[in-house]
Amino acid sequence: MRAALRGGEGMHELPELMALLAGALAVTAVARRLGLSAPLALVVVGLAVSLIPGVPDYAIEPSVILLLVLPPLLYSAALNSSTVGIRANLRAIGLLAFGFVLFCTAVAGVIAWWLVPGMPVSAALVLGAVVAPPDAVAATAIGRRLGLPRRIMTVLSGESLVNDATALTAYRVAVAAAIGTASSLLAGVGMFLLAAVGGVVIGYAIGWLVHRVRRLLRDDLLESAVGLIVPFVAYLFAEEVHASGVLAVVVAGLYLGHRSPWRSAATRLQDRAVWAAADTLLEAVVFALIGLQLHSVVEGVSTAFAPLVLAGLALTAGVVLARFAWVFAVMYLPELLRRRGPDWRHKVVVAWAGMRGVVSLAAASAIPTSTLTGAPFPHRDELLFLAFFVTLATLLLHGTTLPWVISALGVRGTENYTDALAEAEAQYNAARAARERLDELTAQSQPPGDVVEQLRRAAQQRSNQAWERLGRSAEEIGESPTAAYRRLRGEMLAAERAVFVQFRDNRRIDDEVLRRVMHQLDLEELWLSRD
Repeated sequence: MRAALRGGEGMHELPELMALLAGALAVTAVARRLGLSAPLALVVVGLAVSLIPGVPDYAIEPSVILLLVLPPLLYSAALNSSTVGIRANLRAIGLLAFGFVLFCTAVAGVIAWWLVPGMPVSAALVLGAVVAPPDAVAATAIGRRLGLPRRIMTVLSGESLVNDATALTAYRVAVAAAIGTASSLLAGVGMFLLAAVGGVVIGYAIGWLVHRVRRLLRDDLLESAVGLIVPFVAYLFAEEVHASGVLAVVVAGLYLGHRSPWRSAATRLQDRAVWAAADTLLEAVVFALIGLQLHSVVEGVSTAFAPLVLAGLALTAGVVLARFAWVFAVMYLPELLRRRGPDWRHKVVVAWAGMRGVVSLAAASAIPTSTLTGAPFPHRDELLFLAFFVTLATLLLHGTTLPWVISALGVRGTENYTDALAEAEAQYNAARAARERLDELTAQSQPPGDVVEQLRRAAQQRSNQAWERLGRSAEEIGESPTAAYRRLRGEMLAAERAVFVQFRDNRRIDDEVLRRVMHQLDLEELWLSRD
């Protein structure tokens, strides 16, 4: 498997890859420490580094990005998505993920065809499909930090799960038309429908099968190991039969994520840690690569540079205005006419969250170099430059101004109190069910000592935690009982750890014993530190 880089002649790919990984993680760490947007910081630093003489030319290898990076990122996002929330907002998500992507493909294609002399319509539509899908990674990170309403976050996340599939399918159809393998418009529509329906069916089937295999395994490590290969199997199998690998991955992830409560606690903890680490690493690398490509993309342009920059500016303005037009004409206006009282400020935030990402660059890099006749693919270098320009421009434009737009409009979520109230009610009923079950068990046999009383206190404590969140702030009422318990128990755990480490250092216990005990203490601390 080739690396996701292509260095200059005589360069070794492994040192470049290690430098990329280390540098991307370092920038991410600094950005998080300073409270900055890590994706934007990575892009800006990558741009600066690409201009340093002697830095190798990093370039996105499309097959690696589309196989090794995109599936795990989408699968992880799908696992953590709310199926209930997606169903509740299915119309908005569908209008953006399917309708807007196709609309933007047409708009961007017409603009490119009009601005670039001699560019055929088929090649222009390839570019349109490339720049059509927004990437919500940076937008959702900003929105989460600023407390956007859950509905907006669900719509943006749901859109980003599906829009890549729509864009890549439209891209496949457009490329087929450009190189001469698509015989008619009807054939292109059939290809699109086959890819979409096939991806959904395959993803559901794989999710259903994996869920049942996991229930038979009854082994935490094996369950996690099976989960690691799911996105790659779903993507490869779907692509092999010319269906949408992206949709297959997303549907499988949604299916398995919705059924995660039926899995063991250990498996859920393992999976959460593994996928969180994978997301951090992969997102850091892809955003760094966007910035690092500047030098190689500019060098690849053989035509006049200034007209291409003007075309890039016009194309960027076109896709930004197209999103506003679609959101307000197709999504806001019908709701307004039905007198549902939609909040226009929410629609502005959705419309402004139109950053493009690495999928656009990977698709552009994958454009064939020649047609079926052997002729060079028309305007391939210009297409790659314009795709890079739009991706970079939207990332910097929206990424730097979205926090200001959210703050200026005063868009804030109000779900915190509602969530706390619902959680408190659920915790109360769960604690009551736990006590009733305890009574049933103790009626059959009485445990020794004060075990029953300890279990009752534990159930009551869990019930009280959620109710305490509905009260006044800590500044008003002082430290709550739960907070005091967490603080004191945390200090006790630290003292226990120190003793176990001292025993290990004095060779009174083995490292294996220390790891086993530390695991138990870590699990308790993780429970104490939960929100």
